[in-house]
Amino acid sequence: MSAPLQSGDVLLDRQAGYLHWLLRTPLALVMLYHGVDHWLDGPAVFASNLGLPVAIAVLVSGLEVFSGAALLLGAWLGAWVTRLGSAAALPVLIGAIFTVHWGQWHFLPSPSHPLGGLEFQVTLTCLAIYLLVRGNEV
Repeated sequence: MSAPLQSGDVLLDRQAGYLHWLLRTPLALVMLYHGVDHWLDGPAVFASNLGLPVAIAVLVSGLEVFSGAALLLGAWLGAWVTRLGSAAALPVLIGAIFTVHWGQWHFLPSPSHPLGGLEFQVTLTCLAIYLLVRGNEV
């Protein structure tokens, strides 16, 4: 099902095998950053900021760290690890869209949405869906 890039240019076709890094890296780093940040602040602080139960905050923080690490390691450990990381990121991203960012498209903070709108989370969700379906193939 993989559709390799066939541009006719030898140099471009040779580089096509590395294009997955353009998708996996930003998603993995965002997930890792937020997960580690939530752990360093403490899941209880994260929970109180969003009005979540502490158990949900622990789960979300754990999924963020796990998904970011799995997305990066999946490049070496196999497509199933990439897919697992993407699958772990999706409930976090969809939850963020509907619980925090819904109602404003633009990513900048506003008085009604101090954490910004859903534009960025929708973009990351699309990256996660793509990597879930394609694994390490671009």
